[in-house]
Amino acid sequence: MREVCVIGGNRYFGKRLIARLMAAGDRVTVINRGSSAPPPGTIHLVADRNEERSLESALGSRTFDVVVDQVCYTPRQAAIARRVFAGRTRRYLMTSTVEVYEYEDSPAPVREDALDPRTVAVDLDLPWDDPQFLDSNYGEGKRQAEAVLAADPAFPYAAVRVAHVLGGDDDFTGRLAHYAERMRTGEPIAVPAVNHPATYIHVAEIADFLAWAAGADFGGPVNAASHGPLTTEELCAAVAAHIPGGTAVFREVEVGEVSPFSFARSYAMDNSRAERLGFTFGDASEWLHRAVAETLGR
Repeated sequence: MREVCVIGGNRYFGKRLIARLMAAGDRVTVINRGSSAPPPGTIHLVADRNEERSLESALGSRTFDVVVDQVCYTPRQAAIARRVFAGRTRRYLMTSTVEVYEYEDSPAPVREDALDPRTVAVDLDLPWDDPQFLDSNYGEGKRQAEAVLAADPAFPYAAVRVAHVLGGDDDFTGRLAHYAERMRTGEPIAVPAVNHPATYIHVAEIADFLAWAAGADFGGPVNAASHGPLTTEELCAAVAAHIPGGTAVFREVEVGEVSPFSFARSYAMDNSRAERLGFTFGDASEWLHRAVAETLGR
């Protein structure tokens, strides 16, 4: 039986990950601030992961085979985690994001080596505790968090750069609902003049991937995305199929806010490293309509 610690992970693909770990026979410890109870059968530790003493006190003398950090958003959080879990775990798996590639605009799907976290400058003095700053610097926060973990060669970390996640009846983002509402009301959907496709992953597939990665032995960053990029038009066509009389009307904008899943730059990731390591991804076109039906409740 493996001892697995999950930091955060009480909702969306995190709770699916915990279910998979428990089904595999792992003993799962969940750390959160106590605002919500973790799934039944887990060990619950209450701690503020932003406070080093709080985290150390909650952990006591516990050690783990694997730590899966679902809520590491800043270099400060990564620095605390690296200090606290050094010597406590054989493997530390951080859930990162495709948004770390926000400066790597490539016409081809981007590979992991396009962003080496060891080359990323870290600034712990930025206002990472300010929710508004963090929200507008989400990708940079994740980039610097990866950089902090990568800076210590002895720390056994890996970072899963997750594509945009779709599916599930508990999708809290409201992004597909945005399109559905526009179609119901006839409002136009704002897109950039040059609108690039992106790679996606189903909520169940990323849970599968993280459960697999927890038991693997690779290090460093790895991309997690289904095969086949999707365009905004393809997403909207899938949504329209679930809206009576639904039709997408697009409006190109040069400046200003655009709809979710509309991108003025490429957000396609190359998933070949993960597949070489042994994980097989599905095709986004095969699960897209199912994902939309799950989220829209039809």
